[in-house]
Amino acid sequence: MQDTFIQAYPKLLQPSVAVAGLWLAHGDEPLLSQWLIDALRPHWRAQNYAIKRIELVSVKSWQEVLSELGSQSLFDDASALIVTGNHKPDKAVITELERFAIDAQTGAHSHSLLWLTPKQDKRAQTSKWFVPFAQYGHIIDCNLYNEQQRQQLLQIQAQQFGLTLSQEAWQLLMSHTEHHLLSAYQTLWRLSYLFAPQLMAEVDSSTNYNANTTNPSNASMINVALDINDLQAALVSDAQFSVFDLSDAMLAGNSAQVAKIIFQLKATDEPTTLVLWAISKDMRQIMQLMDGQDPQALGIWRSKQSLYQQACRRHSKAKTATWPALLYKCDQAIKGLVRQPAWELLLQAALELSGQRLFKAH
Repeated sequence: MQDTFIQAYPKLLQPSVAVAGLWLAHGDEPLLSQWLIDALRPHWRAQNYAIKRIELVSVKSWQEVLSELGSQSLFDDASALIVTGNHKPDKAVITELERFAIDAQTGAHSHSLLWLTPKQDKRAQTSKWFVPFAQYGHIIDCNLYNEQQRQQLLQIQAQQFGLTLSQEAWQLLMSHTEHHLLSAYQTLWRLSYLFAPQLMAEVDSSTNYNANTTNPSNASMINVALDINDLQAALVSDAQFSVFDLSDAMLAGNSAQVAKIIFQLKATDEPTTLVLWAISKDMRQIMQLMDGQDPQALGIWRSKQSLYQQACRRHSKAKTATWPALLYKCDQAIKGLVRQPAWELLLQAALELSGQRLFKAH
């Protein structure tokens, strides 16, 4: 079965999807490949799959792929294997892949193999290695061929963020981001934190900041309708420092920049709840990483994983053990339940994360 990404993606967002067998995604838009993995991952986890990655460094790497698919963990029902690289399988491997796909269709096993490749032209799609995926598996064309497809995909992402944009707002967004998919997606991501009411409710209702607190962008929320005026105001605000700049500075350990951003956010009346959310999110994820959790499983973007690892090396578990109490105190100050100014405590927490402790722990 062959689909374009815009055809396949909405189906994968449904509650129940059969994921066993062969999957091939080809294209030159890395963000679409990542969205595909993000859409498949909940189905793999729901069916207790062990998710692993293998990079094809040569044709011989396919033997490692077959070996991995042939193994069975005592603790997992099946394996979901994400394969990257453009080395094509030889005749013997093609035969094994065909057998693997047929067995998946008959229910003999429930393993899943997703191969991510660059864009394949029409000639490549007539090759023998392509046949098992086309005849017995799922092929997804991860390429965008017109502006309408780009906006359709971004509208799906906006809905997941809890946003609905007017047509004029869409035109401004696409113009502002120069029709670049990643830039437009990142702008929607930031808009979700500026406008989604669920964020405020989540931070206000939190009295303890534990690892189970969800990311507001992933939660179900009431859609917020944005017109061109809302978007223009947000884009102007975005030209100044934002909580995302604060996050980067904290993770990088740049204490001077952290203080500068905090003072600017205070001067521009950035909501204290939003600043607290940014600090608490990074603190929680650092504590989870130090407990051995996988950064991808935590939803940390690959481009920011090195920053988080750098932050982890700056801290010890003894230091991070004091963070929940500090965050709770920030929350109490924002609600007016303690006399210490909220911005003073937020600065203390932000500097603490960056590695600069203002006061000795008691």
